Amino acid sequence: MANFKERWNIKSNWQVFVIIVVFAVTGSTSAYLSKPILAFLGISKSNPWEYYPLYIILIFPVYQVLLVSFGFLFGQFTFFWAFEKKMLRACGLGFLVNKKRTPK
Repeated sequence: MANFKERWNIKSNWQVFVIIVVFAVTGSTSAYLSKPILAFLGISKSNPWEYYPLYIILIFPVYQVLLVSFGFLFGQFTFFWAFEKKMLRACGLGFLVNKKRTPK
Protein backbone atom coordinates (compact mmCIF):
# COMPACT_ATOMS: atom_id res chain seq x y z
CA MET A 1 0.00 0.00 0.00
CA ALA A 2 2.89 2.36 0.76
CA ASN A 3 4.27 2.00 -2.79
CA PHE A 4 0.82 2.75 -4.20
CA LYS A 5 0.49 5.87 -2.05
CA GLU A 6 4.00 7.06 -2.82
CA ARG A 7 3.75 6.46 -6.57
CA TRP A 8 0.46 8.33 -6.88
CA ASN A 9 1.32 10.97 -4.27
CA ILE A 10 -1.59 10.01 -2.04
CA LYS A 11 -1.56 11.25 1.53
CA SER A 12 -3.95 8.99 3.47
CA ASN A 13 -5.66 5.63 3.44
CA TRP A 14 -8.98 7.44 3.25
CA GLN A 15 -7.91 9.05 -0.03
CA VAL A 16 -6.94 5.60 -1.37
CA PHE A 17 -10.39 4.31 -0.44
CA VAL A 18 -12.15 7.23 -2.14
CA ILE A 19 -10.06 6.79 -5.30
CA ILE A 20 -10.86 3.08 -5.49
CA VAL A 21 -14.57 3.84 -5.02
CA VAL A 22 -14.44 6.45 -7.82
CA PHE A 23 -12.81 3.95 -10.19
CA ALA A 24 -15.46 1.34 -9.36
CA VAL A 25 -18.41 3.70 -9.71
CA THR A 26 -17.04 5.17 -12.95
CA GLY A 27 -16.51 1.79 -14.60
CA SER A 28 -19.96 0.53 -13.73
CA THR A 29 -21.68 3.76 -14.70
CA SER A 30 -19.90 4.07 -18.05
CA ALA A 31 -20.89 0.52 -19.00
CA TYR A 32 -24.46 1.20 -17.87
CA LEU A 33 -24.79 4.50 -19.77
CA SER A 34 -23.28 3.21 -23.02
CA LYS A 35 -26.22 0.86 -23.63
CA PRO A 36 -28.92 3.56 -23.89
CA ILE A 37 -26.63 5.67 -26.07
CA LEU A 38 -26.35 2.79 -28.53
CA ALA A 39 -30.10 2.25 -28.37
CA PHE A 40 -30.63 5.94 -29.14
CA LEU A 41 -28.38 5.54 -32.18
CA GLY A 42 -30.50 2.58 -33.30
CA ILE A 43 -27.85 -0.07 -32.71
CA SER A 44 -29.18 -3.23 -31.08
CA LYS A 45 -27.84 -6.57 -29.91
CA SER A 46 -29.54 -8.26 -32.86
CA ASN A 47 -26.33 -7.60 -34.78
CA PRO A 48 -23.61 -8.54 -32.26
CA TRP A 49 -20.77 -7.94 -34.75
CA GLU A 50 -21.76 -4.26 -34.82
CA TYR A 51 -23.12 -3.82 -31.29
CA TYR A 52 -20.27 -5.11 -29.11
CA PRO A 53 -17.34 -3.39 -30.84
CA LEU A 54 -19.23 -0.08 -30.81
CA TYR A 55 -20.23 -0.68 -27.19
CA ILE A 56 -16.60 -1.16 -26.16
CA ILE A 57 -15.45 1.85 -28.21
CA LEU A 58 -18.22 4.03 -26.74
CA ILE A 59 -17.32 3.12 -23.17
CA PHE A 60 -13.91 4.83 -23.52
CA PRO A 61 -15.05 8.47 -23.96
CA VAL A 62 -17.95 8.03 -21.54
CA TYR A 63 -15.49 6.67 -18.96
CA GLN A 64 -13.10 9.60 -19.43
CA VAL A 65 -15.81 12.19 -18.82
CA LEU A 66 -17.29 10.34 -15.87
CA LEU A 67 -13.92 9.73 -14.22
CA VAL A 68 -13.18 13.44 -13.91
CA SER A 69 -16.82 14.18 -12.98
CA PHE A 70 -16.97 11.61 -10.19
CA GLY A 71 -13.50 12.63 -9.09
CA PHE A 72 -14.79 16.17 -8.70
CA LEU A 73 -17.90 15.03 -6.81
CA PHE A 74 -15.80 12.94 -4.43
CA GLY A 75 -13.31 15.78 -3.84
CA GLN A 76 -10.42 14.22 -5.77
CA PHE A 77 -10.48 16.33 -8.94
CA THR A 78 -6.75 17.14 -8.85
CA PHE A 79 -5.79 13.46 -8.68
CA PHE A 80 -8.17 12.38 -11.43
CA TRP A 81 -7.37 15.30 -13.73
CA ALA A 82 -3.67 14.39 -13.55
CA PHE A 83 -4.57 10.72 -14.08
CA GLU A 84 -6.77 11.64 -17.05
CA LYS A 85 -4.02 13.66 -18.73
CA LYS A 86 -1.57 10.80 -18.25
CA MET A 87 -4.05 8.29 -19.70
CA LEU A 88 -4.81 10.45 -22.74
CA ARG A 89 -1.11 10.93 -23.44
CA ALA A 90 -0.57 7.16 -23.22
CA CYS A 91 -3.36 6.63 -25.76
CA GLY A 92 -1.82 9.14 -28.16
CA LEU A 93 -4.46 11.76 -27.44
CA GLY A 94 -2.20 14.07 -25.46
CA PHE A 95 -2.87 16.89 -27.91
CA LEU A 96 -6.26 17.25 -26.22
CA VAL A 97 -4.66 18.30 -22.92
CA ASN A 98 -1.24 19.67 -23.95
CA LYS A 99 -2.39 23.10 -25.03
CA LYS A 100 0.51 25.47 -24.49
CA ARG A 101 -0.61 28.91 -23.47
CA THR A 102 1.47 31.77 -24.71
CA PRO A 103 1.64 34.93 -22.63
CA LYS A 104 0.28 38.05 -24.28
